[in-house]
Amino acid sequence: MRIIFFAGKGGVGKTSVAAATGVRAAEMGKRTLVMSLDVAHSLADIFDLDKELLDRNQGRPFKITDNLWIQEMDIQEEIGRNWRQIHDYLSGLLNTSGLDEVLAEEIAILPGMEEISLLLYINQYVRRRRFDVILLDCAPTGESLRFISIPTTLEWYMKKVFRLQRTLVKVARPLAKRFYDVPLPDDDYFKAIEDLCERLKGVDQLLCDPGVTTVRLVATPEKVVLKETQRAFMYFCLYKMCIDAVIMNRILPSRVTDAYFQDWRRGQAINLRKAEEYFHPVPILPVNLFGSEIVGYESLKALSARIYGPADPLDRFVTEDPYRLIKQDGHYCLRLKLPFVVKENIDLSMISGELILRIGSYKRHILLPKQVASRTSVKAKIEEPYLNITFSGGAHE
Repeated sequence: MRIIFFAGKGGVGKTSVAAATGVRAAEMGKRTLVMSLDVAHSLADIFDLDKELLDRNQGRPFKITDNLWIQEMDIQEEIGRNWRQIHDYLSGLLNTSGLDEVLAEEIAILPGMEEISLLLYINQYVRRRRFDVILLDCAPTGESLRFISIPTTLEWYMKKVFRLQRTLVKVARPLAKRFYDVPLPDDDYFKAIEDLCERLKGVDQLLCDPGVTTVRLVATPEKVVLKETQRAFMYFCLYKMCIDAVIMNRILPSRVTDAYFQDWRRGQAINLRKAEEYFHPVPILPVNLFGSEIVGYESLKALSARIYGPADPLDRFVTEDPYRLIKQDGHYCLRLKLPFVVKENIDLSMISGELILRIGSYKRHILLPKQVASRTSVKAKIEEPYLNITFSGGAHE
């Protein structure tokens, strides 16, 4: 099984690269699915298909060739398949507050529903071994990071909040009915949440397994794009995902010698050198700018040849695990690969056996083994590209 995320800043060519990789994998005889994780789907457009074909397919995989499928999810269909009890309660609650029924149904589609539905599909396809390869065309960086953080967030909610919330509502429901018109969720609502989480079990380990899943960052040789790619690299490492390549797209070819492009080419050359320095030892896969728009199967086939050459696109170009927990000199050290991290942006805390690591606006809960969590002293040190967190001292009394 092979899963590859194609992520990066909006407009750098993620969809084209993911689709081209899918074409190549399918021609190698692998049952390949290219899934869109972006709300603004464009897979159908890149394959030059009539959008109505996918609309009639109701968000299910659509066959392109014998070994190639694409999938653009339809959230309205997913509500019926996965969210009915939860959506019914939320829309009813909003309707009670005075909102029009149709508007209430629209607003009850909460952020995260689409992402969780996509994770359900990934887990289902892996369990049933329906496909050999799943390629994920990600939304722009911020939304992609929210997507990969969902399993950890749900795990925290189920462990820390869910049972207490369910019990409190069960106790309060008879009393609330006497004094308030606002409905409290019934047990079917909580059972639906429980069922969703049960179906998601194992997906976090799947996404963090470098033997199965890797991330390929797509960028262009521009200063602003490179900065965001650095941040994306760091945050994907924070969520324990292995980046195995950076695809540098739309490089002006050497035959473009027009004076108008001289400054542009000079800037690209500088940024390419910086990219090689920043991301080493992760390989940079350079892709020259095409002379025409990349649309349709043959164009995607040509793009795949330009990206990978004779190499197998399903190879793992880097297999390093972003996390390592080691014991040395009686101390435990958690070694996290976090390139480009700045000391001032790091915040560490320990609560109930969990290490909470916050970098900027992103937060990661890391469950520690008991023998590590019991240590009384926690210190962190940056040794680029690693953040080393040392746990020492005796066990808590």
